[in-house]
Amino acid sequence: MKVIVYVEGRSDVDALKGLLRELIASRSAAGISIGFFESPKGDRKKTLLRDVPMKAVDILRTTPDSHVVALPDLYPPDIAFPHRTAEELFQGMKSRFREVLASKGDVDERIAGRFHVFCMKHDLEVLVLAAREQLAQRLGVSRLKPEWKEPVEEQNHDRPPKRVVKELFDAHNRKYRETREAALILGSADYAIIAERCPQCFKPFVEFLTSLHPAA
Repeated sequence: MKVIVYVEGRSDVDALKGLLRELIASRSAAGISIGFFESPKGDRKKTLLRDVPMKAVDILRTTPDSHVVALPDLYPPDIAFPHRTAEELFQGMKSRFREVLASKGDVDERIAGRFHVFCMKHDLEVLVLAAREQLAQRLGVSRLKPEWKEPVEEQNHDRPPKRVVKELFDAHNRKYRETREAALILGSADYAIIAERCPQCFKPFVEFLTSLHPAA
């Protein structure tokens, strides 16, 4: 079985592969391959929301043992189609998938059942904030006093997690480079703890990966 996960950028790919390395290895041992792929350059979220349903239809119609996952950021809202909540994002992408599938003359519900949509609420840095011990270590302090909402997924579009993380780095005279820092911080974190601290959107994604079983 193959699981193809589309995310917005290279930083997402590197950070998630580091955070989920043990889960990826255990799934591989069970015969399930999990791969992360970034959206093409440009407006990455718009490209992911617009193009991944089309890619998913082509993949799922030709490889019956595969699953395709879209894992965009919720922020910024209203990209490609109106959405401000995770549920609106999920519905919009699934509707687009079904439109593309119908345009191919295919109404097989088993195909639609292998297309999955999750999201980062509101961006990758929600996981960085959840990894508060590793974040503190990276900033060179013993601990951080949270000056953000908890649970961390309660951040909103006015102050998304990435903005909070950048502010923290600035306050410690550091520059936040997401392509480097997110992978370093999350690479030393425990994905199960992060999932418990992000129960709304990230935990369901982790539970989906752990629930898969290859066909007999």
